[in-house]
Amino acid sequence: MTSRVALLLLAVLLATMAPAGAINENPYPDSVTEHTIVLDGKEIPYTARAGTITLYNDDAQPTAQVYYTAFTEDGVSPATRPVTFLYNGGPGSSTMWLLMGSFGPVRVLAPNGMPAGPPPYRIVENPYSLLDKTDLVFIDMPDSGFGRIVGTGTAKEFFGIDEDVAAFGQFISRYLSTFSRWNSPKFIFGESYGTARSAALSDYLYAHGITLNGVVLQSMGFSSVLSFGSGMPAGGDDWPYVLYLPSEAAVAWYYHKIPNEPDLASFVARVESFAMGPYLDALYSGDELQAAERNAVARTLSAYLGLPLQYVLESDLRISLRGFQSELLRNEGRVTGRLDARYNTATMDAASDEGSSWDPTESSTDGPYTTAINEYLRVDLKYNPPIPYRYDIYDIIGRNGGWDDSHVPPHRTGQFIASRSMSPTNVAPDLADAMTEDPNLKVFSANGYYDLATPFFKAMYTLDHLNLPSNLQRNITYGFYESGHMVYLNDSILAQYKADLARWYDSALGH
Repeated sequence: MTSRVALLLLAVLLATMAPAGAINENPYPDSVTEHTIVLDGKEIPYTARAGTITLYNDDAQPTAQVYYTAFTEDGVSPATRPVTFLYNGGPGSSTMWLLMGSFGPVRVLAPNGMPAGPPPYRIVENPYSLLDKTDLVFIDMPDSGFGRIVGTGTAKEFFGIDEDVAAFGQFISRYLSTFSRWNSPKFIFGESYGTARSAALSDYLYAHGITLNGVVLQSMGFSSVLSFGSGMPAGGDDWPYVLYLPSEAAVAWYYHKIPNEPDLASFVARVESFAMGPYLDALYSGDELQAAERNAVARTLSAYLGLPLQYVLESDLRISLRGFQSELLRNEGRVTGRLDARYNTATMDAASDEGSSWDPTESSTDGPYTTAINEYLRVDLKYNPPIPYRYDIYDIIGRNGGWDDSHVPPHRTGQFIASRSMSPTNVAPDLADAMTEDPNLKVFSANGYYDLATPFFKAMYTLDHLNLPSNLQRNITYGFYESGHMVYLNDSILAQYKADLARWYDSALGH
């Protein structure tokens, strides 16, 4: 028998002896490419790595291969170089949006507040990248992107608040071990539901020995109060009307429905005072509200929202989100977007208050972003596995029983905090725990004025009610931008956003 044949037989024998559930640790090998970028006149050489990290259960059996794209500066010490882990939300979304739109080394150009049109789309070097401040690791949630649940893994192990946090916690731990980054300054950056993940993950990581320097919450998708559409009956929660009002007023300002108001910030500040004062008092009074006060509040609402007075009165001072989206541009036959109200679409039922069955923000951005992610990863970064890139897995989650909203924070074991019937789950106490246990933890809250999905005033209210002492409350920094849910869609605003974050990173690192 030749040595070559003997080796082949040995390989076959070893394969047949592999334990049940064993998989190829890396069926599609990581792709590592070298690049440079110029930021503020400085050339930065960096390495891009596209690949997966395998997660395991307590019995050391593989459960998922999580896809990520990492960008690390060359020639610097890992012990002092910060690393930031970034992810989108959903839950069910890949991190295509942050990777191709925000602070990575490249970004796709999409028209600001307008439909994108057909391809080709332009992928350009990103002058607003954060690579001058931190290494960047963009993580796709389990089963999204090029990642897949594998081996003994099941959907129930990943599709829930605590399961998702545990998966991201293990990924970060494995990344730190694989690339010798345990002593690096560490940040997490979540968008939308990714902020809820971050709130719970910050507490989870601290409980598992991983200390963070900072947390970025963009378009905060968690709150201590209920949202529109949360199923409250008549006589229920009035807080959504109060907390959405400043965002709706900002949208009315954007569409020039508010005369003689050149300055958005000062206008919004007056709306905030009205919302937490006369408006909240009027809603609290309920059916006992006197006619004179009712009419006065209605006139102010009409002026701030750019809506007819009669419509406000007929809505009992409580304008639903869909009602606002439909009514604001009704005379033009248009409906505003929810994720970013600067985008709008034609209505097919001008008399309806149901808005549109699609969000014009998504219909304007899905094409450029899905094209760009495939072009960039498969061609530029040379990671081209023979499987589709899943930019969202909402249908997969739905087919597997949905998302489990039950949650037990790591320091409150045995205390059942929420259940499927109590959505959205409140993870604000997790962030408060993390900030209290680690008084050096810094938080940056980034908010778009025109975001009607996660309104900025609701984020402010939640972060102002964490029951923190004043010295820890000062660890929270806010950024407000004339953009929507995906703040980076507005190119002119992205420069301001980057500058704010750059200063914040310097402060969080003690520079």
